[in-house]
Amino acid sequence: MIETIPPALTGANALFLDFDGTLVGFARIPRDVTVAPRLVPTLERVRDRLGGALAIVTGREIANVTEMLAPLVTPVAGSHGAERRRPDGGIETPGADVAAEAAEIAARFRAELGDIDNMIIEHKVYSVALHFRNAPAAEDRVRAAAHAVLSHRPDWEGTPGKLVVEVRPAAFSKGSAVRAFMAEPPFAGRVPVFVGDDVTDEAGMEAAAALGGFGIKVGTGQTLARYRLSGPDEVHAYLSAFAD
Repeated sequence: MIETIPPALTGANALFLDFDGTLVGFARIPRDVTVAPRLVPTLERVRDRLGGALAIVTGREIANVTEMLAPLVTPVAGSHGAERRRPDGGIETPGADVAAEAAEIAARFRAELGDIDNMIIEHKVYSVALHFRNAPAAEDRVRAAAHAVLSHRPDWEGTPGKLVVEVRPAAFSKGSAVRAFMAEPPFAGRVPVFVGDDVTDEAGMEAAAALGGFGIKVGTGQTLARYRLSGPDEVHAYLSAFAD
């Protein structure tokens, strides 16, 4: 049974935060999301109170979310765990072959879906996102195209989200990112908390629970999480209560 109010964060936690739909709302075009003025200072204080054990775990590329949250400096897992900036600042990536395959997949989707008005085919370095938020009538066609493109690529998978299909290497997920961080200081030995809003966040919540922590679902919908917050504003309040 889901409890609506999560327990307060403590200095013993490790905190993993999704970005879109969790820290910020959605926009018609992903680059147009708005970061609230107080969010970055709040995250900086939370990071410091947790001894650095704060990571952003997002479908965006590391470079993009770093720019969006500047000047915050913290570990980040981007592209659904396919790329990871470790606590020591080093970057882990799956390599040039995965990047080349992502480019090929993006090209296939442009050929299959490029005629759909307002369709956004977001080619990231190691994944592809098919956004049909502005073309909801195309959902069946988008899902069929994803199935066709992935049917001969067993090492890749497509995960449906909120008016998006995320296509990524199957070896990586937000759960794999949480497990990797939790094996390193300053995360190791702490109680993990994963906060996210979408289907791809469930793997992060599952990993947090398996490691003795818990997940917090943002918004409506089925979830593995034990707790729930209504939206980014409540997430900000939850973080502020610990930071201030």
